[in-house]
Formats: sequence, C-alpha cells, structure tokens
Amino acid sequence: MIFTRWLEEHSSSVIQVARAYTLTSEECQDLAQEILLQAWRSLPKFEGRASAATWFYRVALHTAMNWHRKDQPRRVNQKPLLEIHDPASNGTDGVDQVQQRETIEQLYSAIHQLPKTDAAIVLLYLDELSYREMADVLGISESNVGVRLIRAKKALSTLLNGESDES
Repeated sequence: MIFTRWLEEHSSSVIQVARAYTLTSEECQDLAQEILLQAWRSLPKFEGRASAATWFYRVALHTAMNWHRKDQPRRVNQKPLLEIHDPASNGTDGVDQVQQRETIEQLYSAIHQLPKTDAAIVLLYLDELSYREMADVLGISESNVGVRLIRAKKALSTLLNGESDES
C-alpha cells in the first residue's frame, strides 16, 4: 500500500515537525498520531502535483500549526521536557550526550518561540529540503523562502545567544 511505504519513508519528518510544535514526549506522540490521521484522510486528495515528501510535509505542518493554535491556552505554563528519541546518543560518552541534548533542547526551545511560519521554514531547512521544495510545501515563492529563512535564522541566532528585544 502506498501510504505504508510513504509512512516508512517520511516518518522522521512527521516526528521532527511534531517535536517542534510540542513540549513533551506525550504531546509529540499525540501530534504525530494526529498528523498521520490527517495524512490518511488527505490521501484521496493527493493529485501528484508535488512529491510525496512535499505532500507529507505540507500535511504535517498544516496539522501541527492548527494543533498548536488550538492547544496554545493549555500549554502556556508548561515547561519542555527532553524525552524524545535522540539518535545522536549512540556511541558517545556521557559528557557529549549531555552537551548534545542541551544543544538540541535549546534549539527546539528557540524554534518554539518563532512565529509558526518561521518555525516551519527552519524545520524544512534542518531536513535539508531545497528552496524549491520548501516553496512547494509552504505555497510561497522560492525568493520568499530565502527572505523568510534569513529572517528566521537571525531570530534563532538572537534567541540562542540570549539576546532580548528589551536590551
């Protein structure tokens, strides 16, 4: 079945998107399941104008953005937990693992603070999609992707370096 094959090929993208829009591993799993449900429901509408990867990303991002907007009031006072699968932890010593986890936690914390479209562009960039693929997923021009990506990188840099708008 095509959906099963696509799921195997693109499950890491689903988890990456879910992780960027949630704060706990439970929420991540819930959102991932919601994304897969929406992808299954949307499959009959797939017209083949985009690649399967682009289509899966589009479904994942739209589902995550809607979920995030609807779930925002409940999550206002929650703190992030780093419990998600960390593939980089295999074969590294304890100090390296802690440093990698802290870096990943800081990155996702900063991504959570970005506007939802900027967060989406950063996720697509981290997954090494081309500007054309990002434009297809987001429904914008390639030049707009470039402008938004530069803006998102600057915002992430500011957030990760601890600078604030109040200074």
